[in-house]
Amino acid sequence: MKYYEVEILDAKTREKLCFLDKVDPNATIAEIKNLFTKSHPQWYAARQSLRLDPKGKSLKDEDILQNLPVGTTATFYFRDLGAQISWVTVFLTEYTGPLLIYLLFYFRVPFIYGPKYDFISSKHSVVHLACICHSFHYVKRLLETLFVHRFSHGTMPLRNIFKNCTYYWGFSAWMAYYINHPLYTPPMYGDRQVRLALIIFLFCQLGNFSIHIALRNLRPAGSKTRKIPFPTKNPFTWLFLLVSCPNYTYEVGSWVGFAIMTQCLPVALFTLVGFIQMTIWAKGKHCSYLKEFRDYPPLRSPIIPFLL
Repeated sequence: MKYYEVEILDAKTREKLCFLDKVDPNATIAEIKNLFTKSHPQWYAARQSLRLDPKGKSLKDEDILQNLPVGTTATFYFRDLGAQISWVTVFLTEYTGPLLIYLLFYFRVPFIYGPKYDFISSKHSVVHLACICHSFHYVKRLLETLFVHRFSHGTMPLRNIFKNCTYYWGFSAWMAYYINHPLYTPPMYGDRQVRLALIIFLFCQLGNFSIHIALRNLRPAGSKTRKIPFPTKNPFTWLFLLVSCPNYTYEVGSWVGFAIMTQCLPVALFTLVGFIQMTIWAKGKHCSYLKEFRDYPPLRSPIIPFLL
């Protein structure tokens, strides 16, 4: 068998960090990372980025050495991705915060609205309904994180958890403060507006859950296999006919419903910011699908049918 030699250089300084002799040609990048870790334990596999060019893209863990455009002496460039944290931990932290923070305002714990309002319930039914919907949304997200989602990447940079939590926790506190405020006024069109908003919210929540189940079923446990998502017998998944990321479409729809229900400006701003971010993600995934699958359905848009 013809073995390979692998040298790993620092992508910034070009300093040689490691030399691996007699590497199996069928070795994957993940296996090479593990070999590299033996000589540099401080850089565990999850925080390593190996690439063929110092400024190129990171190689995938499943890439096989002999299939790469390298000779029998392969040179890889290493970049430290920084301390990593699991996606599950990040999601659980992100979603537990808003759930608990909102309830603090809902129950009007001391030092928020003043002593005379401590633990005094709102007289408006929409405030209680909003709390139920908000709590339901984040409990759903927590359960999906534990039992539904399958992540293509096991970790993300530790620094991201602070940015993400600031976003979710901050907006949750801002929304909850006004919705549960003693001076809060119900929606302009009363119960009709609330009922319509509730229908939109529940419809989109069920749609979002249906898409997550469909995506889960595309990827076997422990696999990073990518397939084109198609509609199933579940009518909520038929949106796949028109968009690449219907889970984002339904997610935005849920918050539109919540904004209509509460008629609260911070909720509308949260919805707008979320829509912008999800549009960026959807466009990225849409482009990735187009590059990876030649037979990808041409009629699909990233997030909004026929528009965006």
